[in-house]
Amino acid sequence: MTNPTTTGAGAEAVSSPAPRILVWDWPTRIFHWTLAGSFAGAWLTAESERLALWHMSFGFTMLGLVAFRLFWGVAGTRHARFRNFLTGPGAVWRYLRSLLSPRPEHHTGHNPAGAVAVVLLLLLAEGTALTGWAYWSEFGGEFFEDVHEAMATAMLAVVGVHVAGVILSSLLHRENLVGAMLSGFKRGAPEAAIPRARPLVALLLVAALAAFWSYAWSPSSFLRGGPVAESPAGAERADAHEGDGDDD
Repeated sequence: MTNPTTTGAGAEAVSSPAPRILVWDWPTRIFHWTLAGSFAGAWLTAESERLALWHMSFGFTMLGLVAFRLFWGVAGTRHARFRNFLTGPGAVWRYLRSLLSPRPEHHTGHNPAGAVAVVLLLLLAEGTALTGWAYWSEFGGEFFEDVHEAMATAMLAVVGVHVAGVILSSLLHRENLVGAMLSGFKRGAPEAAIPRARPLVALLLVAALAAFWSYAWSPSSFLRGGPVAESPAGAERADAHEGDGDDD
């Protein structure tokens, strides 16, 4: 026989051991890992003039990904929709308290604390990208440069907390959350599964990303123009692709 796992309000009751079910669709998984890679790439290229085109490409990719996630949070599959995982402070506090109990709340999709991280990361990713664009366009002088750097640092901190939370939840629930975001499958009640992984939407997302990067690195790209690009420092940014094989 299986024993029911204790759950709190808002959590989905599952049996232990529960079957593996499809939880994360392809668009959500591609968004997750592409956003992580774009932020890492933008962070690593932030201080190099020679890699400025890479930095801006990563930043605009983040902006586009946030726009997609806002759309997918409304039109996506069950566990990707905001209405199914955004909760109030009470649910977050209740979930955090349950982590200290022998049977912490189990959520098939995002848990309440993870939902807070999702919102913060979306807001910070959008804010970091927009302030970076404002600085690149020379709006507001150095003000947007300072705000851009502050928001990027804040996002790095939230990423660190999020990773720590994923590790802690994986240990407490005895499930590999990183592996789940790669495969799409987690253990849960059969009725909590999504019917399809939505591969067509995923292909369209990948095609859009590929089209943007192809354009961003073309001679006619808007990333090669603008006030900053026309300055002495910007001239080097505009020709960044020519030094891909050179050392800084």
